[in-house]
Amino acid sequence: MRVPLSWLQEFVPVEVGAEELSETFADLGFEVDGVEHVGEGLDGIVVARVLETAPHPDADRIQLVQVDRGDGEALQVCCGAFNMSAGDLVPLATVGTTMPNGMEIAARKMRGEMSNGMLCSASEIGLGDDQSGILVLDAALELGTPVQDALGISADVVFDLDVLPNRPDALSILGVARDLAARLDLPLTVPDPQVPEQGPDAAGMADVEIVDPTLCGRFVVRVLSGVTTQDSPAWMAQRLLAAGMRPINGVVDVSNYVMLELGQPNHTYDLAKVAGARLGVRRARPGEQIETLDGVERTLEEADGVIVDGDDVPVGIAGVMGGASTEISADTTDVLLEMAWWDPMAIAATSARHNLHSEASLRFKRGADPEVAEMAARRFAQLLADVCGATLHPGVVDERGDLPSGDPVVVRPDRVNLILGTDLSVGEITELIEPIGFVASELDGQLSVAIPSWRIDSTSEIDVIEEVGRMYGLSRIAKTVPTSPKGGHLSEPQRRRRAIRSAFVGAGLSEAMPMPFLAPGDLERCGLDPGGLKLANPLAAEESVLRTSPRPGLLSSVAYNAARRTTGVRLFEIGRLFGPGELVVDVERSAGLGRVLAGEREFAAAVLAGAEASEAVELLELVLDAAGAGPVVLRAEELAGMHPGRGAVVEVAGVDIGAVGEIDPAVAEACGIDERVALVELDLDHLLAMPESVTTAQPVSRFPSSDVDFAFVVDEVVPAASVATTIRATGGDLVSDVELFDVFRADSLGEGRRSLAYRVRFCAVDRTLTDSEVGELRSSIIDAVEQTHAASLRE
Repeated sequence: MRVPLSWLQEFVPVEVGAEELSETFADLGFEVDGVEHVGEGLDGIVVARVLETAPHPDADRIQLVQVDRGDGEALQVCCGAFNMSAGDLVPLATVGTTMPNGMEIAARKMRGEMSNGMLCSASEIGLGDDQSGILVLDAALELGTPVQDALGISADVVFDLDVLPNRPDALSILGVARDLAARLDLPLTVPDPQVPEQGPDAAGMADVEIVDPTLCGRFVVRVLSGVTTQDSPAWMAQRLLAAGMRPINGVVDVSNYVMLELGQPNHTYDLAKVAGARLGVRRARPGEQIETLDGVERTLEEADGVIVDGDDVPVGIAGVMGGASTEISADTTDVLLEMAWWDPMAIAATSARHNLHSEASLRFKRGADPEVAEMAARRFAQLLADVCGATLHPGVVDERGDLPSGDPVVVRPDRVNLILGTDLSVGEITELIEPIGFVASELDGQLSVAIPSWRIDSTSEIDVIEEVGRMYGLSRIAKTVPTSPKGGHLSEPQRRRRAIRSAFVGAGLSEAMPMPFLAPGDLERCGLDPGGLKLANPLAAEESVLRTSPRPGLLSSVAYNAARRTTGVRLFEIGRLFGPGELVVDVERSAGLGRVLAGEREFAAAVLAGAEASEAVELLELVLDAAGAGPVVLRAEELAGMHPGRGAVVEVAGVDIGAVGEIDPAVAEACGIDERVALVELDLDHLLAMPESVTTAQPVSRFPSSDVDFAFVVDEVVPAASVATTIRATGGDLVSDVELFDVFRADSLGEGRRSLAYRVRFCAVDRTLTDSEVGELRSSIIDAVEQTHAASLRE
């Protein structure tokens, strides 16, 4: 339900800001899907006349349009729409205009032809979603007039509320306003239209018969004469567009306006087309057919409800859609207005059966207010008199069928407090629900609650308790965690360890489980310290040393696959390493592990065969993000067993927690591997001991982004990730993405130097960045990288 603030303010004098109002809606149970500011950003868009159109000489889908914006001079605009012709008035966004979506209008060439502005569609100036062509304006408008003044567009705020199925009343401005007035303790203004009546009584002009009272609970008819079908005034059209409905003509627009305002769907018939001036309500006969307003011939079933004329011919599908045979046209002068209440389940079934879903069926199947029909009819007459010059006839034809009983509901205060976790008295409960129409009276310590007609969904005690909770304020109710007789849960380290494993698997790695026992010389072959804890009674000589690094086991797995012509394997392991020392017991760390050794520690490691160091850095960032670790810093160092210049220490929160980079080619060769191998190693004891950082959701920008490529020549020892960190830090919130897309080495770059090419995306959440802003960001990044990393920009 889209709710314009200006419309809401006609019912309740709310003056709070949009953000505070959104929080209030959420606390009332209306999730706010979006807040849209309409009618803003139209400065520079004026009314212009099309002088002539001509095809573009080099583009079939573009035409050249000569327009006059009021100064008598012809101005050429290139346009991709073809729905306008000479003499039409159209909105022209002049050069220098910033459109509501942030786009800047400039004079530019399109396939060799100059375009001095832009002709606008309805959606581009905030008047609905129509992008099919240029908006053609009223021919009576004055050239050069700002389009905001010409169309009567005023700034407004529109709240897009997610209304749950149990709140049929909230599918109207009045329903939303009622809740808001009650919460904010503001007066609610309910319309009481007073319309002059003249002419013969409606009872003598039309007749109604309800054949099936289970289908239709109420059928109200009024007659209006002297109707002149014409376009709606600008204020009504703009309000309907803001609410998500397209203006059609005065009669249809008034019908939709009343439905949105009061929640009462209605239908208008051309009285002259209704045979016998009579309407009847019955169930359809099997195979009966009707052409609906959308031009589709539909075959009805016995369970469908229909409205028939005096000849017993269907003229509408009850509560879903009217028929084409009695549609309002330009020749209509007398209107038969229907305000009905239909059985919700019957409407829901018919709507689903025919896959025919309308705004009317949505409200009827959820449960409309059966008592608002007469007031809604007067409101319709009031508006139609203003818009189309209609005259309301005296008298109301009001037939009744089966309506909901609306019996009072007994509510136990103790039950209210038990369910909500509150301590409300009888008086406080009464004060909370009476402003929204629930009238409560105390009886023997309990409450007898009369349900208002607009809340037929509330039929039991728990429904009323929900209303008490909403009006009390969901945010005021203390949050509690229910207890469970079932014990057992994951500890924080266990949960984070699982997240790390899932990150590896999600990145396409397979888990390896090498033995923790090594042969003498395995550590030395991997370029590591050969010292390790030796077993006193090994089962075999090649399993006599406890590992101090995961590399020998993982590299052995890569070599094993390579020997069988399977290259490019990606493996990870989560396990334990062992330092020199004696067998000891550590009570805190041995929970669930049994006895542990001095220097024993947990690790996570991964090898990426056939990959460069940059891929290992990407995997590292993914794993640390899954583990909830803070920002990572890579410190270039020469590490044992790692490629000189392609290894770095991983630092988080000032603590060294691992290494990342590439295996030394000499080590790979010694292990029987002919391809590059990238490596990630993490000390999980340090990592899991760090507090977990919480990732905050960031808004997604609706504005265009700009991509700029940089190529920096740096020393081989400078990690690519460090350069990326500098780029992000310099650009701040305006840098949305940094991608390393090329690494280039050549003698021309200098000994020990390489080129790193990055694609940097700039984007702001609140505006479109100008060329000058992007240029300043580019210069700042170049200066920062050159100074921080002794780099030079490669032209």
